[in-house]
Amino acid sequence: MQHITGISRQQMRFSSLEDTISPDNQVRFIDAFVEYIDLSKLDFAVKTLKTEGRPSFNSKVFLKIYLYG
Repeated sequence: MQHITGISRQQMRFSSLEDTISPDNQVRFIDAFVEYIDLSKLDFAVKTLKTEGRPSFNSKVFLKIYLYG
């Protein structure tokens, strides 16, 4: 039976997501754009659909993913 093998735990890796994204990548523009706009004027609002379970993500995160996609 095959199993997925992970990264060796003995190997040290020092990197961050910020270092792997180039300064002129479009992701940085989308991030700055969504942080700049006022989502309440676009009728984005946090709505509590349920009281149990994990809390929801910020609406800005979903907008960033939508625009990037």
